[in-house]
Amino acid sequence: MRVVVTRERGHNAELISWLPDDASVSEVPLTTTRYFDTHEVLDTLRASDNFGHFRALVVTSARSALYVALAREALAPGGTVLSVGTATARALENEDVDVDVVGDTGVVDLDAEIADGPVLLLGAAALREELATTLTSRGVVVEKLTCYETVPAVLTPDEELELREADVIFVGAPSAWLVATAYIDPRTWVVVPGSTTAGVVGRHHERVIEGWSPGVKEHLSAL
Repeated sequence: MRVVVTRERGHNAELISWLPDDASVSEVPLTTTRYFDTHEVLDTLRASDNFGHFRALVVTSARSALYVALAREALAPGGTVLSVGTATARALENEDVDVDVVGDTGVVDLDAEIADGPVLLLGAAALREELATTLTSRGVVVEKLTCYETVPAVLTPDEELELREADVIFVGAPSAWLVATAYIDPRTWVVVPGSTTAGVVGRHHERVIEGWSPGVKEHLSAL
């Protein structure tokens, strides 16, 4: 079984540990990250009329964890911290941030956990709109704070070939799928972390496995 993991180098060890023992593994990063200057992010946040009044902080990715200490300054007393996914929750714990709620399968899961606003969404420049749209539709004020941007990787011919020949590919976000989609064979299984990415991939590809966990090893072994 030829498996391609596509997160940035140094971030694939856990995924690789979940693979069948006989898997042949390649790393092909599909995106790179450009982090914004912390002072500029903080200046943007402090300029908000809602600074100090946010009732909830939603951290949308592990890459946002480094900025949470800044973002918590904007919370009202008793404000809650919510995490999109367990990987993000672990990253926050590593930064000594207590997480009140973890959305296990996607951003929309957190809607029911947010009673009122304003709400601060912390994440990428290309932040997905589902949660903001759902909250806004019921009258909750939402602001977005951008702390990084995901940049598509430029693939080498060898990397393109690795994708074309893969039996299984792990895709962690819609932005990564946009890079990969031109090279993926219809017979390839695409493993995604949750419902948000599954929805994007599923519009173009039939073979999708949802859920990043140790249980994926058994699933892949049965293919």
